[in-house]
Formats: sequence, C-alpha cells, structure tokens
Amino acid sequence: MFAFDYRPPEVVAEIGCNHMGSLDIAKELIELARLSGVQHVKFQKRTVRELLSPDEYAAPHPNPRNSFGDSYGEHREFLEFDQAQHAELQQFCRENGLDYSTSVWDVTAAREIAALAPTGIKVPSACNNDLELLEVLRDEYDGMVHVSFGMTTHAEERRVVELFEGKGQARDRLHVYACTSGYPVPFEDVALLEINRLYEAYGDRVHSVCFSGHHLGIAVDVAAYALGARWIERHFTKDRTWKGTDHAASLEPTGLQKLVRDLHATHKALTRKDTEILEIEQEQREKLKHVAAPTVTS
Repeated sequence: MFAFDYRPPEVVAEIGCNHMGSLDIAKELIELARLSGVQHVKFQKRTVRELLSPDEYAAPHPNPRNSFGDSYGEHREFLEFDQAQHAELQQFCRENGLDYSTSVWDVTAAREIAALAPTGIKVPSACNNDLELLEVLRDEYDGMVHVSFGMTTHAEERRVVELFEGKGQARDRLHVYACTSGYPVPFEDVALLEINRLYEAYGDRVHSVCFSGHHLGIAVDVAAYALGARWIERHFTKDRTWKGTDHAASLEPTGLQKLVRDLHATHKALTRKDTEILEIEQEQREKLKHVAAPTVTS
C-alpha cells in the first residue's frame, strides 16, 4: 500500500478536437479552461494520410451526423491543425498562464509537436502499441511522456514501461493513466481500482499514476484523486450538444470549474490531525464533551 503525500492535483482540460476545426473556438476554449481554474489544456495531432489506409480514408464516417467531411479521412483532415497553428495555440496558452500539451497519434505528429518543446506530450490509448512512436518520444524529445492505458492488456502496459526503463527514463519521465476507452463510460466500467493496480505494478517505477475519465459528472474524478491519481484529465467543451463524438463525454465550463473546486477542497481535506484535539475542536470540546471522571485507585 502506497503512502501518498497528496500533492495538489494537476487538472487537464482535453480540448482535443472539440474545437471543430476552428482556431477561434480553440482559443475560446483555452480562455474558458483558464477561467475554470485548470493548469493544463491538451489538443490532438494526427497525420491523417499516415494513420489511415486509402480504404479507411475513403470510408464514410461511422456516424455521419458527426462528420465534418464526405469521407472519414476528409472528416479527420477538417479537424486537424498544422504545426504552425499548434505553435499559435501554445503561445496563446502561455499568454493565458496555461500549460499546452497535445496527444500525438503517429510518428510525424510526434516529431512536429516535439519540435515545439511542450512540457508534456500524450500518447493516447489507441496508439500505445506503436513502438516507433514511443521510441521517438523517448529518444528525440526531452519532456514528460504521458501514456493512457485504455483498451490495453497488462502485457502491453509492461512493454511501454519497460521501453522507457530500457533507457533509465521511466521514473523521471513517464506518466501512466488508468483509463476506460468509451464515450461516455458507464460508472460500472470506469474501474477506478485500476489506479491501485497500477500503483502496485508500477508505483515505484514510473513518474506518476494518473486518471483519464470519459464518464459523466465529476464525483468519480474526486475518488480517483483520493486513490492517488496525480493528474486528472477530462474532455472539455463549451456545449455538450455541439457536433462531434467527444462532446457527450466532455465537461462544460461550469462542470470543469466545479471539478477543480472539489479536487482542491479534497486536497486540503486529505490530511491527518496534527494533534489529538484540533484547535477548532477545543471550544466545542469544552462546551459539549462529556469527559469521564478520572479513575480513583485506592
């Protein structure tokens, strides 16, 4: 059992593709995230022609109502920002006092984002078996590497950790995320105790154990933090009814603000009493407490 020191939570608002291909909406979401009190925002970067086969590119979107193009490939291209636009977003984050990061889905995207030297880069659950991608981030990038373990076997998890341990980097650089890949995830599938399992397996081998949630509400995130998750990541949007597949599993500004508030309140509460009777209790003890008379011995 790990004894946590319960540092203040690191909260990530994942904007991802919820900007719907608009740089102006992306910047508005950054501003709304700042007002909600988070420290970090995260986007996504794909090289669509590298990720998709010609047949996959030409196929229709599985949910046409959410598509921004005539094919799935065109839909994905519509939602992409180029490297210069990501640099612009990174600068806008700096101006708003936020840390910029991005999930990268392929080697080209990894190199393009690494060239911007953000403090962290994320590998999504879908890509954590891409050893070339992981090696690029390990060997060609100096910042923190965050990896989600949704839809991932234990053997695949070990391979990720061992890849970074092979260069002596896991403890210094690798953050691993308990995650269930679904949008949204019903509570019975959130599997919060995976946080405990990751601590048992890797708690002394990686930089931190974290939690990426795709559920509804915010209670689960507070529980994840209490279980020891250092970073809490949630999808973020301005309006959950907007077009796109991720909005339904996202928090709106009011929800994100309440999450940040509750996580920091929980951080303050996760202590032990430093004396048997706290100062706040003393007055109540004198007024209300029935103190047993001392035992008389003959």
